[in-house]
Amino acid sequence: MASGPERVQQALDACGLDSRVVRLPNSTRTAPEAAQAVGCEVGAIAKSLLFMADGEPVLVVCAGDRRVNTVAVASILGVADVRMASADDVRSITGYAIGGVPPIGHATPVRTLMDTSLLRWPLVYAAAGAHDALFPADPNRLLEVSGATLADIGS
Repeated sequence: MASGPERVQQALDACGLDSRVVRLPNSTRTAPEAAQAVGCEVGAIAKSLLFMADGEPVLVVCAGDRRVNTVAVASILGVADVRMASADDVRSITGYAIGGVPPIGHATPVRTLMDTSLLRWPLVYAAAGAHDALFPADPNRLLEVSGATLADIGS
């Protein structure tokens, strides 16, 4: 079986996103670590977080300098309860461990929301299937290939 970063590269190639997965010597598990590893501002890190919305998975892609506003997510989705997914759910639904979840290339299709604040950057960096792997992308193109719904969900 291909590694997480190899699967992400396959997903990038399949959707036509001209980007390469980069493995780094330092951890990229958190947004501050990722920003330090690639030399960008924390806000240019596109963190992919899995939530359960009334029991259904939803991936939220949010800027590294913002927190996901679960009340806004619930309102957009028309659900009553939004909470972080468990580590087991993250791995079984996305196929990746927390800290390496990419915005594309999941084990099963996942409804995705992307925070509008990511569009302030000409280039963002997203997790690529492992705690030391990232890929760069134009945020507008990432929005397109991820099939995400753009929403103001960060605070």
